[in-house]
Amino acid sequence: MPAFDPRILRIGIEVDGQLRVYDDLWMSATISKFANLLQNEAEVKIANLTRDARDFLLTETSPLNQLKKPRKLFIEAGRESIGVFALFQGDITGGTPSQPPDIILTLKAKTKQAAKGIVLAQAYGAREQLSTIAKGVADALGLALVFEAQDKAIANYSFTGGALKQVEKLGETGRVNAYVDDDRLIVKDYNVPLAQATHVLSKSSGLIGAPELTEQGVKVKYLLDPKSQLGGELELESEIYPAANGKYVIYQLSYEVSNRDTPFYCIAECKRKGAK
Repeated sequence: MPAFDPRILRIGIEVDGQLRVYDDLWMSATISKFANLLQNEAEVKIANLTRDARDFLLTETSPLNQLKKPRKLFIEAGRESIGVFALFQGDITGGTPSQPPDIILTLKAKTKQAAKGIVLAQAYGAREQLSTIAKGVADALGLALVFEAQDKAIANYSFTGGALKQVEKLGETGRVNAYVDDDRLIVKDYNVPLAQATHVLSKSSGLIGAPELTEQGVKVKYLLDPKSQLGGELELESEIYPAANGKYVIYQLSYEVSNRDTPFYCIAECKRKGAK
């Protein structure tokens, strides 16, 4: 990475099929992603939008707006040397402005929030492969499927209820780790990392400070890096705390990013790979 490598932060808001992208104002975002049934969530702040743009966004994202089409939020970040990569994609749940003079618009979003209001029914025959059921769940949610679990036959699978609850039923029925990560449905075995998603983390690759030991494994903070994936493998190489070194699976991944302030970090909470 060059000594001076300008950061890039882009926030896009989709309304009625049109994407409004902001990248030249003061902006920040905090994102939390979970490899479980919790929805990924984000909060973004944008300062000094024009009054017309601010009023438009507040009107479109208001809970009083009776239009049912979800307002999608996209967050990308990176640096000039490597380009940008996606951090978050979800449905806006609300927006609030701050007081003058520097009016900051705050937007909150959750992944697939709109799917919670869709009720559907789905059933298969006497025996069906887990991968086939997972594909049906992904299609119903409009997601790409990443299936890396051991496949198995499931007897008499049926579901009726909110579309997003299908993910919970899928995980319980197949005894697998099933979760939504932005535009993908991930289905894998518990505490097994995603294939080809390994990030070797050391001081030279961006590790900040010493790893923090947790009940599950470790919590680490490092410079924003596109190699980290929720559910992926993190291979830790700490000089300060070598006892914590080893291979882990990322079960929670957070981002703190700003285009003009200090934060531009990943925070990963990890469980020792293969641990019961």
